[in-house]
Amino acid sequence: MQVPVRLLPGAIADLFAQVSMCGKITMADRYGLMAALLEDDLTEEERNSIDRLLHAFCRGRMHIVDKISMIL
Repeated sequence: MQVPVRLLPGAIADLFAQVSMCGKITMADRYGLMAALLEDDLTEEERNSIDRLLHAFCRGRMHIVDKISMIL
């Protein structure tokens, strides 16, 4: 039995704000993005936020870290 992946409301906005502030994307953040991309009903604002995160990564403004979370 396959479990459906569902995001919490506002998860993309929170993820975008956190990653933009610290300039690092964690393993948990990457799984959140993967879950978001697997959803069929993202809003245009959420899609734009994901595009902006990917653009920041391509430009070197964001770095991937191997930590689970940035919360200590």
